[in-house]
Amino acid sequence: MSLVAWALSVVMVLGTAIGAHTFEAAARRPKPTLVATPAPFSNPQVVTIAAYTQDAEEPFISRDGNYLFFDNSNDPTKNPNTDIFWATRIDDATFQYQGPITGVDTPGALEGVPSMDINNVFYFVSARNYMAPDFGTIYSGAFSTGNVPSVALVPGISRMKPGMVNFDAEISADGNTLYFVDSVFRNAQPQKAWIMIAHKKGNTFMRDPHSAKIMALINTANLQYAPDTSASELEFFFTRVSPAGPTIYMAVRSDKSLPFGKPQRIAAIKGFSEAPSISPDAKSLYYHHQDPDGVFRVYRVTRP
Repeated sequence: MSLVAWALSVVMVLGTAIGAHTFEAAARRPKPTLVATPAPFSNPQVVTIAAYTQDAEEPFISRDGNYLFFDNSNDPTKNPNTDIFWATRIDDATFQYQGPITGVDTPGALEGVPSMDINNVFYFVSARNYMAPDFGTIYSGAFSTGNVPSVALVPGISRMKPGMVNFDAEISADGNTLYFVDSVFRNAQPQKAWIMIAHKKGNTFMRDPHSAKIMALINTANLQYAPDTSASELEFFFTRVSPAGPTIYMAVRSDKSLPFGKPQRIAAIKGFSEAPSISPDAKSLYYHHQDPDGVFRVYRVTRP
């Protein structure tokens, strides 16, 4: 999620972010995992969402490739009601707009960052109820043809402390692992943001005690967010803020139990770009990009 936009949405909910809390120290950085370097991405291409004319942000390609989920502008100064929408696949670069996802969207709160597992369990982020005792923001429910009839807060993720916000998340393809962001807010702005891991245990999630080690080369003193994994969870994509602005990176590993190797910037993606989402065949990487006219659109880069 755009960090500035999320910060403004939290301000609208809370008035101001409360406090700041020290995050546990990262484990000693491991040696990078030695794996074959994937083919590079190239050929940035705008993705057409037929019959849709607003900003399109935070894309997610469903694990079967049939749906594109996305939200409209999450800048509350531009759009007071960020909603999540869905579109059906025509081809890899063209989707047919279907409308908002009923059961997810509320009239006054931000809903964004959609993702879904192979069993059609839908996850998203919302500031609709960021308050004591939970201070939670990640929700889920069963998706069926544009409808999620019942949503609930995902248990086991929030640290239940004011000023700590989980503003991004993605569920793994098998539905057993949630990659999410822990962030510390101060003066209504994120001061720190790490990507962490939790595993499903029954009806709840439990934080992986090895998250810091697995993500040691992903998380830096910069802000990291917008996690995305391949179906195998051996490739990992994310956004990192640098002095030049947000940049999309990827990292690989040879086994799901191992730490990710050193991230590499995806050179074909330039400008203000965030929120990667890999296709089921791992040949297309979707993301949002701000064009010169100020509008955010979904793009993709491809590889053999």
